[in-house]
Amino acid sequence: MDETGNVASPNIVVPWRSDQDVTGLLSREWLVTNGLGGYASSSLMNVATRRYHGVFVPDLPSPRGRTIVVPRLDEEVEIGDTRVRLSGVEYADGRLDTDVPQYLTEFRREWQTPTWQYAFHGRRLSKRIIMPYGHNSVYVEYRLEAGDPLMLRLRPFVTFRRPDDSLNEARQPPFPVTILGGRYDVHLCDGVPTLKLCLRPEGGVFVADHKVSTQISYRVDRDRGSPHVENLSSPGYFAIKLEQDCAVALVASMEPWEMLEHGLDAIFSAERERLHKLMPQWAGEKDGFEILLGLAADQFIVFPGSRLEEQAVAQASADVARTVMAGYHWFTDWGRDTMISLEGLTLSTNRHREARAILLTFARYIRDGLIPNLFPEGERTGLYHTVDATLWYFHALDRYYEVTNDRETLVALYQGLVQVMEHHLKGTRFGIGVDPRDGLMRSGAEGYALTWMDAKVEGWVVTPRRGKPVEVQALWYNAVCLMGQWSETVGERPERWQGLAKQIEDSFNRRFWHESGGHLYDVIDGEGGDDPSLRPNQVLAISLRHPVLKKDRWTPVLSIVRDKLLTPFGLRTLAPGHRDYKSMYFGDLRARDAAYHQGTVWAWLIGPYIDAWLKAGLEPVEARRLLDGFRSHLSDDGIGSISEIFDAEPPYAPRGCIAQAWSVAEVLRAYQKTKQQPKDV
Repeated sequence: MDETGNVASPNIVVPWRSDQDVTGLLSREWLVTNGLGGYASSSLMNVATRRYHGVFVPDLPSPRGRTIVVPRLDEEVEIGDTRVRLSGVEYADGRLDTDVPQYLTEFRREWQTPTWQYAFHGRRLSKRIIMPYGHNSVYVEYRLEAGDPLMLRLRPFVTFRRPDDSLNEARQPPFPVTILGGRYDVHLCDGVPTLKLCLRPEGGVFVADHKVSTQISYRVDRDRGSPHVENLSSPGYFAIKLEQDCAVALVASMEPWEMLEHGLDAIFSAERERLHKLMPQWAGEKDGFEILLGLAADQFIVFPGSRLEEQAVAQASADVARTVMAGYHWFTDWGRDTMISLEGLTLSTNRHREARAILLTFARYIRDGLIPNLFPEGERTGLYHTVDATLWYFHALDRYYEVTNDRETLVALYQGLVQVMEHHLKGTRFGIGVDPRDGLMRSGAEGYALTWMDAKVEGWVVTPRRGKPVEVQALWYNAVCLMGQWSETVGERPERWQGLAKQIEDSFNRRFWHESGGHLYDVIDGEGGDDPSLRPNQVLAISLRHPVLKKDRWTPVLSIVRDKLLTPFGLRTLAPGHRDYKSMYFGDLRARDAAYHQGTVWAWLIGPYIDAWLKAGLEPVEARRLLDGFRSHLSDDGIGSISEIFDAEPPYAPRGCIAQAWSVAEVLRAYQKTKQQPKDV
């Protein structure tokens, strides 16, 4: 970044000196994705700090899902009698076994490719990692840029477990290895393709040398009070002489061998070319910050890698199948996150075809008037316990239609949307349905949290919000108004929807105003009556295309939200001073979930907040300043992306997922929107 905080290129550079605190390398993480939901990721030190980390984590067909296959790669350089370890491990007793801090000079994220520069004993060595788009493969490339030849030893460790499985649930080694020529097939499990291991270009030797590494510790899981110790095994190592200006890559893949015959330059060039082609789709001038956000957005738009039948169904009707990974490392595709993210991820980057594909993909899964809340890892069937995800679908379709004017898709989806509305009017699962007395949407089921504030641990629903949540009414009103517009578009009469919208608007403004607080109730008609907690959900009553809140109350609501909830990284989920307020998201699972929506800052909320203030008259240049904190954040935590959440108090430490779809999407969308004069959308 330059001295003004602007990013000069789509690269992020993290310089390193050997006298710096090593926690700077352990606390920041890199991420590579493959467009299928699979990934590779670790700390900048290449010491795994989470049980989710791995050099190769493909998304395998159902019922597997994302599976850690190569959790660790030991990289060792031999120069005479000297050995230099370019990766490492942390043990349960606290020992950190690595030479990276001593010899690393720089980490770079070049477009989406993590790259390390090392200097030792008169030599310079670079390393970079890529996962070819649409393939379950990873290439870890090494290039000697200066100095005499050296011997490179690469030892892959192999396991077979889902990232969120207990560490003792991995299939136990040893894994049989078949060797034929320069091809090494590791047999992991019946019904799963073999793991292919090789060097490209071919050369060197493979030494069959079974090794077990015990008492490996993952410090993030340790600090969270979770199981954090694992044993790993390796079938052997590759050894090859590396000469100046020559490159070699270790390849790990679940693809057929024929897919692994391309040269290294072709593999890396193809990915760079793919990303270059995405950039011209953006209209107008783009600065470096915006390009970085666009590159981050690309990592969430994926083929449904573990649900291959979706691709077959889509192709049969000349469509494509796409979905959105809500966050790395542990979230799958969630309906709510996808619909909130759709505009920023796809429409803000002119990826209209993917936007349409996502809308069609989720439309195929509508059941009883609901889109899925989420698809569990590796499962074909979605879970539907959500009151708002379906209403967000109307918002996403509206944004798509405004940008593309794709009447054909709107018409194709319209009758399905009518059925969705009928289910909501009559009542559907989980107590979701309209109260005929006031037209407002109520919901609630024992043991479930149906809104986006959905933390639950050991049967404890932290924020049940049963009754009539404020943002659900805003979304419901917006959906009804949109149905009125769309009915005219398809040649039907709008009066039914217009009458319902009037009832909702009148009821909302009569019931939701909390006079003594000067803001909106968070929930009315709840289990304990009306809830006056000051939360950010009320912002949606202003921010959506059709705001349900009367205009004379916009500024009072936004002012108190600004004063009590606004931070440099989004909005707090609960105002300080409330008895349930938590300032930090830290500790074991119960402690974290207790804080998840009880003060913790969510980055995605900055988007609706800016929308609302622009409607209320804030100048775009002032609104854009609200995004300044995210510039430097791109070099922290998950390099090149935006975290899921942040602590509620300074220094606002990033927490949760290191790369979250709706965080990236809403910051990108808001950044673009603040370029021009505000308009009522």
